[in-house]
Amino acid sequence: MLKTYVFLSLLTFGIISCGTQDKAPGLKKVPDLKIELGQIAKESVFVNDTMSIWGGSVVKGEDGLYHMFYARWPKHLGWVWVSHSEIAHAVSDSPFGPFKFKDIALPDRGGEHWDGLCTHNPTIHKFNGKYYLYYMGNTGDKAVMGVPGKHKLNWLHRNNQRIGVAVADNPEGPWQRFDEPVLDITHNDSLAFDALMTSNPSICQMTDGKILMVFKAVGKQYPLPGGGPVVHGVAIADNPTGPFKKYPNPVFTVEGERFPAEDPYIWYQEGKYRAIVKSIKQEEGKRVFYLVQYESENGIDWLEAKNFHISDRTVTWSNGKQQKLTHLERPQVLLENGEPIALMCAADTLDANNVRQSFNVQIPLIITKE
Repeated sequence: MLKTYVFLSLLTFGIISCGTQDKAPGLKKVPDLKIELGQIAKESVFVNDTMSIWGGSVVKGEDGLYHMFYARWPKHLGWVWVSHSEIAHAVSDSPFGPFKFKDIALPDRGGEHWDGLCTHNPTIHKFNGKYYLYYMGNTGDKAVMGVPGKHKLNWLHRNNQRIGVAVADNPEGPWQRFDEPVLDITHNDSLAFDALMTSNPSICQMTDGKILMVFKAVGKQYPLPGGGPVVHGVAIADNPTGPFKKYPNPVFTVEGERFPAEDPYIWYQEGKYRAIVKSIKQEEGKRVFYLVQYESENGIDWLEAKNFHISDRTVTWSNGKQQKLTHLERPQVLLENGEPIALMCAADTLDANNVRQSFNVQIPLIITKE
């Protein structure tokens, strides 16, 4: 009886509460975000006649310019990103372009290096006055597999993928690269979900100053060279250059799917970690791609957001015309004053010869807080 009386007394005087956090007096409700894509202007398409372009991550420099880091490789070789990609640098006065090529940020540096022959899928961040360029790197034999238009994946390069970081005082460089990956595979456990490769880092700074990474990984549970399943893991470090501690449970998983997602972009906004992710589903025997939204309270456990669906790859141009792109992926969010303003995506269409023509698009974001 005494315990019950004390509890009821505390409840009466408001010292404890049985209500949810968003209903507690003086506490701000954590909003749900509804994310929509705005119209794309003509100058917001970054394309090249001789180079295939993929991805694109943007940061605003102290010079007031917007610096894009993106992957590119010679178009005449075909879809050989896994063996011939390099990370390049372009600049613009506006986050929506037009962007102009400036230089190669992370070029080839020799096959003896873990990232010596390919750098790909960059994401750029500024922490404590320095710029950190996270990326996938690999090495191999540079062999082009198959013929143009019908290329096969170079499995040597694919399975040598690891995650790296380069550091600079300025987005113009020079970039300091390292002799080892910032996130390697798990070498001592053949059953680990990242026993074969790690790739495609997504990064944000946590509320306690630590660095959160969500990364793509492939295990060895299925026959090589492909391996699998393809999943995502979480790792956290005290510093931007690591070391990163991996967490055991994959995220963005879907029951029955061996490759359910890729290309997350993560950030923290108003009480939650947020993510835009490329969702991959099998529908009537075909792989179908969407952009969707996940959220997390702690950066480690992720759930589908209330407003899960963002896009089915349909975009609207500034003239009002709509187009469903073949691919719309590698989402990278640009935040200003803590608010998402632009979404950079890799995109492509198929030409008359059924060959992929790729480019980057800079899309205004329309965010509704609920």
